[in-house]
Amino acid sequence: MTYRIAIFGSSGYAGGELIRLVDGHPDFEIAYLGAHTAAGRTLGSVHPHLRGGERMLESNDPAVAPSVDLAFLALPHGASAEPAMALLDQGAKVVDLGSDFRLDTPERYADAYGVRHPYPEELGRWVYGLPELHREAIATTDRVASPGCYPTSAILPLAPLMAGMLIESTGIVVDSMSGVSGAGRGVSAVLQFGAVDESAKAYKVLAHRHRPEMERALDDVAVDLVRLVFTPHLVPMQRGILTTIYARASEGVTGDDIGAALDAAYRDEPFVAIVDGSPETRWVVGSNRALISVHFEDRSGTVVLISAIDNLIKGASGQAVQAANIMLGLAETTGLPQEGWMP
Repeated sequence: MTYRIAIFGSSGYAGGELIRLVDGHPDFEIAYLGAHTAAGRTLGSVHPHLRGGERMLESNDPAVAPSVDLAFLALPHGASAEPAMALLDQGAKVVDLGSDFRLDTPERYADAYGVRHPYPEELGRWVYGLPELHREAIATTDRVASPGCYPTSAILPLAPLMAGMLIESTGIVVDSMSGVSGAGRGVSAVLQFGAVDESAKAYKVLAHRHRPEMERALDDVAVDLVRLVFTPHLVPMQRGILTTIYARASEGVTGDDIGAALDAAYRDEPFVAIVDGSPETRWVVGSNRALISVHFEDRSGTVVLISAIDNLIKGASGQAVQAANIMLGLAETTGLPQEGWMP
């Protein structure tokens, strides 16, 4: 069976990756491409690297889209809620790559974004779309909130340790470095070549919206409420996220315990691998993989976790396709790259 797919927000980086992945998917066909400012232009004028460049980008309005089996929303924060609800009313399954439905309570949403949610009753109804944690729930829902890129890189290493009570739930420090594509395709002075090249900087210190998302996802598996500090850094590369996490081991826990828990959690996962040394972003760019390494400092009882993902694939479009595969009853690896581009 071939499933009809709509992509809203086609002109952005994540939208372009969705088009590339869906075009190469043996069970998907694109029935509609929506865009905002690029509506009325050809695909090739926005994404010249993609085949089928003569295809037209239409409006992001679901009312003018044809009937589809599943829709991806690759829209900015705050732009997903209305089209998502309209598409669900039309009978489509929806995977939202944005942040509108990732949080589980109106209070947590207000903490992250400083405004009230337009559909507060929907918070908690959307399945948080990290397949490695919520595969069964994804398989039975019609609405998935796909995780953010930074949260994906932090939750995957931390969740098994939280679930096993192997680390303390407070005092966790998450430091992440991301390439400029993580900020989207919009023009900004701080993202121009001259502002990024030969420099690295922290931003939104103690104020990034992904911190509440990380805590929400980890609260689902932890015994105690999770409290962490998150600091993102912009570095001069196009793609990739490298995240380093520091946590205190619980009393009596050893490095072997930590390693065994991560191995047990991910040894059979197609897109997560535990590696020796320190993973590099170049190893995962172009793939839907997450690479994780674990290090234990006996003197202080500190656990150091390092993860690497491609922010546009496992951190966005690839993970969304992974969830869509599960929602539609397909093998979740279908149409997804498992190897990076570079050695």
